[in-house]
Amino acid sequence: MAPDSVPHRSTRYTGFLLLLSLLLVWEWSARSWVSSANWPPITEIARSGFSSIASGELPEVFLSSLSRMLAGYGIGVVLAIGLGLLMAGFRLMRAALEPLVELLRPIPIPAIVPPLILILGIDDAMKIFVVAFSVFFPVLINTIAGVRSVDPISHDVARTFQMSRAATVLKVVLPASLPYIMAGMRISLALALIVTVVAEMIAGSKGIGYYLVTMQYAMRAGDMYAAIFLLAGTGYLLNRGILIGEHKLLHWFHRS
Repeated sequence: MAPDSVPHRSTRYTGFLLLLSLLLVWEWSARSWVSSANWPPITEIARSGFSSIASGELPEVFLSSLSRMLAGYGIGVVLAIGLGLLMAGFRLMRAALEPLVELLRPIPIPAIVPPLILILGIDDAMKIFVVAFSVFFPVLINTIAGVRSVDPISHDVARTFQMSRAATVLKVVLPASLPYIMAGMRISLALALIVTVVAEMIAGSKGIGYYLVTMQYAMRAGDMYAAIFLLAGTGYLLNRGILIGEHKLLHWFHRS
């Protein structure tokens, strides 16, 4: 699967105009015909968000979640790429590990949280493990697919130049597989953010997921929605960041 290129600027403006229109409809509906404390106007949500940011409450819980997410994401990506290269390069290893991968891959994340609480507790180790677990499989599958898609002629050229197996992997196989690997990393980035919040909701005493549940029980709808908008914006910026990095790293791939 080839990664998407960075969207054209006019296309992004169209998307932002649609988003702005939806926010205006939300503001109008909250002030005109929806009479509920659980559906506050956007302006009230913005005030609650700025107040929580100014007090330091929201940045503290958000940054703690982001640090756990990035730690789990990094661990999962590194392990998945390493194992993917090994499984794609060694038939025996792939035959041995593929049944285990296919057995573990479909397990829903909420289903593994309770046993992990018994083993790792409810601290950062459990949440980082859950994020790494969720990130691992999309990157692994894409890495294997990327390695298997490498043109056999590239391997023939490497053999002609008498390159070692390690040099062939680093200089031929890995660069040719990067479009697939980066696509898996993009998919996993969104998963990492989602799983971090879910883990904190199920078993957390801190973080943005725990904050959302707390605001719900406290009937502070404005603060709850402000945190959700912050998560949405963060997800968008992370995706844009990896898209820009992908475009620069794979300039040869996007050239056409």
